[in-house]
Amino acid sequence: MVQELNTKTLQEAIMSSTPVIVDFWASWCGPCRMLAPVFEELSSEYEGKLTFAKISTEDNPDVGSTYSVAGIPCLIVFKDGKEVDRIIGFAPKPLLKQKIDALLAKI
Repeated sequence: MVQELNTKTLQEAIMSSTPVIVDFWASWCGPCRMLAPVFEELSSEYEGKLTFAKISTEDNPDVGSTYSVAGIPCLIVFKDGKEVDRIIGFAPKPLLKQKIDALLAKI
């Protein structure tokens, strides 16, 4: 399950000791819409290992600049409130899974 975040809940969500991957997206973004079902599918595969969340840069315009998001979709992985890594742009499920596995192996 993917959590819907806003500016207030984002800070609390990323402070988790369980890694959190946050999808910074917007409704007008084609690649963001392509990524959404892949992101949702992966969320069930990593249950307990990685928390999946998303935040709209349209509804929360400050988050883009706060986290230096220049292009969307932008997936940022946080652990204990610190950015661990980021994945920018659309990636098909096998590639995204490979990247996530590599990230989790590092942290």
